Amino acid sequence: MRVEHGFGPVWDAGSRVLVLGSVPSPKSREMRFYYGHPRNRFWPVMAAVFHDDGCLRECRDPDQIVRLRRDFALRHHMALWDVIASCDIEGASDASIRNAVPNDFSDMLRQSQISHIFTTVAKAAQLYQRLCVPLLQTHGSDNVPMTRLPSTSPTNAGAKLPELVEAYSCVGRVASGKAVMQPE
Repeated sequence: MRVEHGFGPVWDAGSRVLVLGSVPSPKSREMRFYYGHPRNRFWPVMAAVFHDDGCLRECRDPDQIVRLRRDFALRHHMALWDVIASCDIEGASDASIRNAVPNDFSDMLRQSQISHIFTTVAKAAQLYQRLCVPLLQTHGSDNVPMTRLPSTSPTNAGAKLPELVEAYSCVGRVASGKAVMQPE
């Protein structure tokens, strides 16, 4: 099935980190926002990393959840997007991704304070290196280091919440301006 991303990035001029997934899952596309599967642990991990549970508030209105999470990301200088603008994919299986067209992050990188890129799954890191780095090189925007983090998806059941919080703590340190990281 051909999938178009369907919603844009979250960022502003104050963003210091860019967190990239591969492509939105069916649940995220339905919600029209990042990490929308109810069992994905991204938002609980970020709440723990930043000591702020504003992204976890219970709401019946999906638009309000999106606003809370967008505000949370921007408040913590975090940009969100995905590596892929469109691709062929079966369900939510990153292993099935074919014919991927990358998003171009060059304007975002030039117009913000982003000093580090983090990918949230191995496939995002692989596709970023293969598809995005050459595109960024053509724009002179390829000097931002990238670090691959473990997946917060329910399919990564082996990773426990405390382990994910520890792994993602680097996002909080860089976003808060307390650390500069080198690429992995």
